[in-house]
Amino acid sequence: MSDSSSNSSSNSTPEILQISIATAKAAQKWGNNALLSPASDGYQIHLPENDILRGMQKAGRSLDNLGISQLQLSGAGWSKDLQWAFYQGFCNARKHDGVGFNNEHGEAEQLQQLAQCFSFAKKMINDTPEMLSPVALAEQAEAFIRTIAPAGSVSSELITGADLAEAGWHGIYQVGRGSTRPPALLVLDFNPAKAADAPVSAALVGKGITFDSGGYSIKPTEGMATMKCDMGGAATVTAALALAITQGLKQRVKLILCCAENLISGHAYKLGDIITYKNGTTVEIVNTDAEGRLVLADGLMCAAESKAPLIIDAATLTGAAMVAVGGEYNALFALDQPLAARALQYAANEQEATWQLPLEKWHQQQCPSPYADTANSRPVKGGGAGGASNAAGFLSRFVPDDGKGWLHFDLAAAFNNSANSYWAAGATGHGIRTIAAALLTETTAK
Repeated sequence: MSDSSSNSSSNSTPEILQISIATAKAAQKWGNNALLSPASDGYQIHLPENDILRGMQKAGRSLDNLGISQLQLSGAGWSKDLQWAFYQGFCNARKHDGVGFNNEHGEAEQLQQLAQCFSFAKKMINDTPEMLSPVALAEQAEAFIRTIAPAGSVSSELITGADLAEAGWHGIYQVGRGSTRPPALLVLDFNPAKAADAPVSAALVGKGITFDSGGYSIKPTEGMATMKCDMGGAATVTAALALAITQGLKQRVKLILCCAENLISGHAYKLGDIITYKNGTTVEIVNTDAEGRLVLADGLMCAAESKAPLIIDAATLTGAAMVAVGGEYNALFALDQPLAARALQYAANEQEATWQLPLEKWHQQQCPSPYADTANSRPVKGGGAGGASNAAGFLSRFVPDDGKGWLHFDLAAAFNNSANSYWAAGATGHGIRTIAAALLTETTAK
């Protein structure tokens, strides 16, 4: 081969596979009701008559499994929801791009913004716990919002280590003090009006446990192996705020991230300890692995101090929620039933499966303690029957106005331990679109 031929070959651009939507069923030779069939320039997707979004997501997963790194969605029929379903299936823990969106309906830019926000959350959740300390989580979340928000619209406060106890944020401090890497509370203020007296329309609170060993209530290996994902709530609300900003959020919003590593050491918190919170509530520790609610309690009180009429928290909080709704749904809890009904509608509109589980004021009494106002759980495996509702009941002690304007998302669908026909292993981003929609709609209505 001559030098010129060699240079021509090395400089050529690889041909990008074209992915189109077929209008007819696949030929029988490709199998009964085949989802994919080859075309001259790529592949055709033959969507099922029912559940077409899941069919599209499955097609994306199948193409990723072939080792394809880049493709273009081409031809007609690509709605925004179909493109997003394909993207969700095609992504994996090491690849958040490679999809050329179809701009037939002028939606490619919106989809790119959506992918940017999901990519941030997924990368953060999939990062190793060594890479992502509590302070690093807070700093990276702030940096991401600053890249999205208009210049001058973001300010923040970061409190770390023993300064948390000095400031009265005892839950975050106690959970995180066993680690050599200090716990942190990030309070980020998105204030697009840039006016000090602008009212705070909403506050987002995220659980940011960057690694959860369970503490002295130590997890078994199989339960601990994926606990890098226990900061999924913090990543979710950060990405939701970013997405809402790209979609035109004009109201002031506080982002509150409660970040800590739950580790064992000579300085770790212990069973039998009692934490006294800012609002005077005393909590006996009967399970150091029920730490998420302890840090969220601080975050919810911080949100209440902002006087925000809407408070949304998100957390990978309980295994009980996963037992109840499985890995395809997030669980929703609220004492404000009209707000809960609207939130479920936002989730349905955004194609994010969400199910409301029971929460009443009496759930506050479901973790009794003879030594304090409440225990942080029940001293039985998994927190006992109704564990997800009892955890939500614990959180409800720390929100204002008897829960009016408060939503709690237990993110059962935020992470997959292993791949399946629809999702790669790792973070999913499930819940980001719902929370962003709630922000945009609820703050505008007020």
